[in-house]
Amino acid sequence: MLRGLNHITIAVSDLEQSLDFYTRLLGMQAHVRWDRGAYLSLGDLWICLACDEVQPARDYSHIALDIAETDFPAFAAGLRAARVSEWKQNSSEGLSLYFLDPDGHRLEVHCGDLQSRLKTLRTGPYPGLLWL
Repeated sequence: MLRGLNHITIAVSDLEQSLDFYTRLLGMQAHVRWDRGAYLSLGDLWICLACDEVQPARDYSHIALDIAETDFPAFAAGLRAARVSEWKQNSSEGLSLYFLDPDGHRLEVHCGDLQSRLKTLRTGPYPGLLWL
């Protein structure tokens, strides 16, 4: 039986640049690195940066990272001050900032959870929404 998310591996073209981005700008904890990769963590989530041919998704696929609403303004301001590219404007419940990593992988920092999203859907359902 599946229990949850184990880890996320992200292909990177420049390990030094990505380590700096994910640790300094996003606040992930670095644990080890080797010639072609590194292991980081964010809370209980394990992240692997792996040097490889980078082919970021061009669809809506992205990784959303959780942040407290009180921390959001300063965090978003820090990313913008670092001139991190934004790929989408938020149009859903909760505060969100959609941004790209150095290789163009789509990321989001979001305030809220599944319960807050479901609560919002009760008053403003998506077209064709069915409760399961």
